[in-house]
This record gives sequence, C-alpha cells and structure tokens, in this order.
Amino acid sequence: MKKFSMVLTMILIPVLMIVISTPCFAALKIKLGVVTKPGSAQNIVAEKFKALIEERSSSKIKVKVFHSASLGNETEILQQLQMGTIEMGVITGGPFDTFDPIVRVVNYPFLFKDNDQADAILDGPLGREIFNSLESSGFKGLCFSENGFRNLTNNRRPVKTPEDIKGLKIRVMASALHKTIWQSLGANPTPMPWPIYTELEQGVIDGQENPLWVMEVYKFYEIQRYMTLTRHVYSPHLDVASLKWWNTLSKANQALIQTAMADAARFQRRDNREKDAARLVLLAQKGMEIETQPDINAFRAKVAALKDMELYQNPKVHDLLIRMIQATR
Repeated sequence: MKKFSMVLTMILIPVLMIVISTPCFAALKIKLGVVTKPGSAQNIVAEKFKALIEERSSSKIKVKVFHSASLGNETEILQQLQMGTIEMGVITGGPFDTFDPIVRVVNYPFLFKDNDQADAILDGPLGREIFNSLESSGFKGLCFSENGFRNLTNNRRPVKTPEDIKGLKIRVMASALHKTIWQSLGANPTPMPWPIYTELEQGVIDGQENPLWVMEVYKFYEIQRYMTLTRHVYSPHLDVASLKWWNTLSKANQALIQTAMADAARFQRRDNREKDAARLVLLAQKGMEIETQPDINAFRAKVAALKDMELYQNPKVHDLLIRMIQATR
C-alpha cells in the first residue's frame, strides 16, 4: 500500500505542476457596445477583438458585440461602462470630454501631421497619460483604434477657405470642443446623435464632418454633393473597459484582453488606411465634388487661439496639450 501511494504521488505531482503553471482563463462573457453598423471602423476592431480573444482563450472568454446603437448612444454606453452593466466599448473621442476634459487634447485641430505621427504619440507615454486620467471617471483605457482624419461635407457649396464655411449648419458630436472648432470657423455647429442620414437628406443640417469610411459605409455620396479634405482633426476611437469590471479580473485575463485589443486595434488602423485611396476614387465616381487642396493654413489660423480658451484651462489638460503640440512639431 505504501509503495502504491509513492507511485501515485510520483504521477500526480507532475500533473499538478502542469496545471498550476498553465494560465487559467476563467469563463467570461463580455458585452461590447458600439453605435455604428457592421462594416464600420468601430465594428471592425470590435469583431477582430472578439475573434482574437475567443481563439486565444479557447472560447472561455466570449464576446457579444452590440452594434448600431442597440445599447444607446455613445454617452449612454459610457454611463453603462461606469456602472459596470456592460464590460467594454469602442467609443469616439468626442463624447469622453463630458466625463474627463483630458480627451480634448487628442481632438485638438490640426495637431497630427500624418498617421505615423498619431500612432507614435498615442501609443506612447502621452497617450498613456490620457488613459490613466480616465480611470478617475471609471474607464480602463486599453488602446487607440481609428476613426481617421475628419473631413467636411456639405450640400450647399464648395468649400476651399474658412470664408466658404460661414453660416453652414454642420452636425457635430456631443462635444464642447467640436462645437467650438466649428464656431471658430464660422459655421453653425449642431450637436446631434448618430445616425444622421435622414437629417442630411431632409436638409435639417447642411453638412457633417467625418473620416472617409463614413462617407462610403453610410452612403453620404447620395445626399452630400461637396467634400473638402480638411483633415482638421485626427479622430481616434478609445477602446475601453469598465474599470469596475476590470478590477474583478485575474491578471491573466487582464493581460489576454489587453493584448487582444491592442492587436485588433493595429489590424483595424492598417485596414482603414489601406482602403482610403479607393474610397476617394469611389466617392468621385459617385458624383461628389472633392476639394483636395483647401487653404489649410487659413483654417489653422482660425483655430489657433483654441489652446488658450477655457476648454483647455484645466492645468492638467493645458500641460498635456502643450507637450503634445511640442511633440508634433
């Protein structure tokens, strides 16, 4: 009997060591909210994350993507993340500034020169400062995916200079910064939740501003005649989790989720950029008149004073903005 016990021990110890040393991913169900429809930038990163995390966890972590604003608009999704009633979201930068003004730094007009510069800064220490700040509002920042450089469309007239914008009724996100940008440029900014196709079609608003993928996926070429490549704001998506939920996870699950979302974000940014040239061709073929060389210096001059406005007077926000501007020179 004693000999049998020794043999059994010799068998069990190696097995236990393997079990202990192998990462154990607890079964999880993640509700991930986005406001856009399948095929959109937010959905692409969300679906890629779902595929990666389910594969890497051997389906012990399951993700359900709630698209097309089925959980509410972006502000409502952020509120649910704060409460921990949903676990994750892929959210445009604008709506965050009602929770933490630090996000206004990312959306400062004409800040980033190109995609590479945006990646280097947002994936680095300055981007991490933004995510660290968001924790005080209940959000765990994971990484930045991409909406893209925003461009103006309207249905009234071609726009080449700021003077051409005067009086245009432009839909903007629920963001104090975006409203102020367009007021500075002479437009009549109108905050409005997504989607906005009907409002554009009926003439409730004259135009809107968004990255190229939006013009394609939402078929704005059907109802908007003019587009100007203003590239006035680089618009990231903030891929976030509920901090309340995040703090309940094991370190192993946290690491797996963080890595999967970072990989999904890099995939989505690359995918979005590779498609932009073809989008411009498509939009022109669909009949949009595209101004490719607007007077960017005139636009930049109109908004140059924003850094000294009340929006950026919070000391923490102003300090980060100045360091961000210096880093992009």
